[in-house]
Amino acid sequence: MDHATPLEQALHVARALVLADLAAGQVADADVVSLVEDSVTHRRWWVEQWPEGVGYLPGLVAQDVQDALLEKYGRWPLCPVCTHGDPHALDVEPELGPDPHWVCSEAGVKVAAVGGLGPVFGLR
Repeated sequence: MDHATPLEQALHVARALVLADLAAGQVADADVVSLVEDSVTHRRWWVEQWPEGVGYLPGLVAQDVQDALLEKYGRWPLCPVCTHGDPHALDVEPELGPDPHWVCSEAGVKVAAVGGLGPVFGLR
C-alpha cells in the first residue's frame, strides 16, 4: 500500500514527466537529473507555502530545469517545428497553471504536453 502524501505523489509525477522529456531529448545525464532533484526540493518548499499550487508542479519543475539547463548547457528543448531561422527552445505554457504544454511561441503551436516529448522526438 502506498502511503505517500498527495504532495509527494504530485512531486513524483512532476519529476517523472520532466525526466521523460529529458530522456526523449537524450539529455538525461546524471548532472541533469540532479537539476531535476534540485527543482523538486525547491518546489516542495514552495507548495508547502502555497498548497493550492500543487497542480502547477509539472510546469514549474519543467521551467526550473529549462532555466538551469540554459545557464549550464544551452537551450532545451529545441523546437522540432521550426526548420528555418535560428534554433530556439520551446516554452512552457501556461507559465503558472495546470495542464502545462511545450509550445513554439514563434509558430504559435502546442507541441506536446509536459512529459509528452517522446513521440515528438521519435520515441515511443
